Amino acid sequence: IGAHYDLGNDMFELFLDPTMMYSSGIFEHENASMQEASESKLKRICDKLQLSPADHVVEIGTGWGGFAIHAATHYGCNITTTTISDEQFALAKERITAAGLDEKITVLKNDYRDLTGKYDKLVSIEMIEAVGDKFLNTFFEKCADLLKPDGLMLLQVITCPDQHYKNYLKRVDFIQRFVFPGGCLPSQARMSSAVLDNTDLNTIHSEDLAPHYAKTLNEWRVRLAANRNKLSAAGYPMRLLRLWDFYLASCEAGFTERMTGLMQIVFMKPDARPESYLPDLQPLPV
Repeated sequence: IGAHYDLGNDMFELFLDPTMMYSSGIFEHENASMQEASESKLKRICDKLQLSPADHVVEIGTGWGGFAIHAATHYGCNITTTTISDEQFALAKERITAAGLDEKITVLKNDYRDLTGKYDKLVSIEMIEAVGDKFLNTFFEKCADLLKPDGLMLLQVITCPDQHYKNYLKRVDFIQRFVFPGGCLPSQARMSSAVLDNTDLNTIHSEDLAPHYAKTLNEWRVRLAANRNKLSAAGYPMRLLRLWDFYLASCEAGFTERMTGLMQIVFMKPDARPESYLPDLQPLPV
């Protein structure tokens, strides 16, 4: 985690949009900006979880506080969010204070396995890729344990095709070696077995978003290139910037060719009775 997210907040600030969401946006129309796509993604997540001021939400993987700030601002809920990145923790706290949301949002620097309590809703946005195959059962078991009997959970996850998963686990690829040490993209079948064997969660909705990630990665790559001189002047070696350019380009190709997937999956606990589920969500362009 540290090797990736603690490269420096100034680097991420120069290629992410003002929401500081380092996860796929959702482009609801052809000319949507990256910020609009990030905000659309956040709204879609909150609507799927049916957030309200009565909810206490736990978030596994704070990022730089983008989801917590959006949910507290627009839906009035309380949020407890955790990260193990020093850089993310510091900037998330700063952004939350600047937004006047200290009473609504609690930021922890804890491993998700150390979380305690019971929550109405749980969200994790592209964090599970850092868990590893060995701990997927533990991850879902912990998520189920953190939810109240009528709770809802949303997971946004980058996936490996089921047919390639066994071979994927046997090797170390370019991203694992040079960009994200220890990263592991789960397959849908592997997650399904982890949920079935270790939790009382039921899957009630899933949505394929892979084309939106291809466009997101292209946007990030263009922004990174446009700020290359600023990053170089700030002390980032050109070798690192070329590496990241290739990383973003290769990931874009993976989503374009559907060798990599992206899903939003909603789970519910046994006593949950979401009313008229997803009534206002429109089909997304592909």
